[in-house]
Amino acid sequence: MTTILIVLAVVAVAAAAFGFVSWRDRSRSVAGEDRTAVRDAEVRHQQHEGQRHAAQGDTVRRNQFSSGNW
Repeated sequence: MTTILIVLAVVAVAAAAFGFVSWRDRSRSVAGEDRTAVRDAEVRHQQHEGQRHAAQGDTVRRNQFSSGNW
């Protein structure tokens, strides 16, 4: 009887440890997905800024040529 109780206690501790590690790793992987989403958003933002900057540069150059400064 004592052997069965010891085995059950060891199994319960092992299951609790496995459950805790699984729960901890799950929360870490969700944070990794958030980091990926943030990185993707930053890339899209930088691309938009680059396109806007290029468009504004074209406008400035067109105005300089049309105003006779060049």
